[in-house]
Amino acid sequence: MQSFEQLSSQFSTYFNQAHFPAQPESLYRPAEYFLELGGKRVRPVCCLMGNELFDEILPDTWQVATAIELFHNFTLIHDDIMDKAPLRRGLETVHTKYGEPTALLAGDVMLVVAYDYLNKVKSGHFHRIISLFNATAKEVCEGQQLDMDFEKQATVSLDAYLKMIELKTSVLLAASLKLGAVLGGAGEGNLHHIYEFGKNLGIAFQVQDDYLDCFGDPAKFGKQTGGDILSNKKTFLLIRALETATGKDQQELTELLHSNPPDKVQRVLHIYKNCGVDQWAMELKNKFLNQSLQHLDAIAVLSKRKEPLKQLADFLIQRDY
Repeated sequence: MQSFEQLSSQFSTYFNQAHFPAQPESLYRPAEYFLELGGKRVRPVCCLMGNELFDEILPDTWQVATAIELFHNFTLIHDDIMDKAPLRRGLETVHTKYGEPTALLAGDVMLVVAYDYLNKVKSGHFHRIISLFNATAKEVCEGQQLDMDFEKQATVSLDAYLKMIELKTSVLLAASLKLGAVLGGAGEGNLHHIYEFGKNLGIAFQVQDDYLDCFGDPAKFGKQTGGDILSNKKTFLLIRALETATGKDQQELTELLHSNPPDKVQRVLHIYKNCGVDQWAMELKNKFLNQSLQHLDAIAVLSKRKEPLKQLADFLIQRDY
């Protein structure tokens, strides 16, 4: 069994090729530019790991992993447009560099090429692969729409936010693992457990991310903490604080959501700590992480084969950056 780092290196080598024709350069160069920005490639590597948990990695799995990575990058290009984000990984986003119309088309063609890779799959599981891929793609779109809807809503329940995170973030991680497992010949029970492992891990990761934005070390986190607070982004922490703050804290938090004083971040963090939101977030993260690991334990393969996935969970969740 190979580690995430080993498979990540192999996938990066495999993926580092031209995925688009040369012409028209005005369309395909922006798409290649975005792929060159890099990333951790977590989802396609999860596909490889899902396969290797049950069998040797098959040629088909590399095609599906590539399709997953292209689909993920397609969503990022379009998300950047919707968020009006000027930077991605410290460099200009596609719409900033090349304009919105070209960015839309670059994302569209990236999705089409993802299906070109899926079409190369020779496995007898082909129709199941397409069905799961399509269902997941629709769910990711649903999650993004819910995220945008929440921006216009005064209040969002914790359950609604959890569902949005599940759709926008977790299902693609879960499906990547399951797609690999399908190709590896896993049975129905194991397919259920590997999907739930990925889904719960994805939610735990988002709780951690929300927490770090408020309480992380800026030197390790790579950006100034409190960005979510300044933008009034509805996160696990804000939703919990709005539900639990009382008296003066409740009044002050409501006022801060409608203003931007210089000490806004410090004041909101003080309210969060008064409400115990920081401790609650860590407990919530651990709840989903434990659920994830329980599903991993339930997969009916030798324990040593699961070690790389346990290490992946540690890598994603036990970080402080």
